[in-house]
Amino acid sequence: MTQEFEFAFEGRYRLPALAFGVTPGTARVLVTDDELLVRFGPWRLRTPVANVAGTQVTSAYAFYRTAGPAHLSLADRGVTFATNSRQGLCVSFVESVHAIEPTGVLRHPAATVTVAEVEALAAALRR
Repeated sequence: MTQEFEFAFEGRYRLPALAFGVTPGTARVLVTDDELLVRFGPWRLRTPVANVAGTQVTSAYAFYRTAGPAHLSLADRGVTFATNSRQGLCVSFVESVHAIEPTGVLRHPAATVTVAEVEALAAALRR
């Protein structure tokens, strides 16, 4: 079974996102029986669902830190795929994953996604 989650686009995020190829048609989160897949324009994250350590609802993101492309947190190396400033889901991993650079050298202990159905995504990752 595959569950698909759309990103929730806030109006002011649309133009900066578009500049990087991030649109409602190129931004999705999929949860299959075995995998978590994030597509955010040209960026991809793929990991087994078994690698998900936990989730936490987060909110109130600064526009300048989240609008446009995927963002790297210099504090903890987490990656953020944001299309709004209101709310998202931070997914932490047992083993860090690669997502924003093509070689896979840079790995992320967590990823935040601003999907429309945050609680439903959290439930899909718990099952």
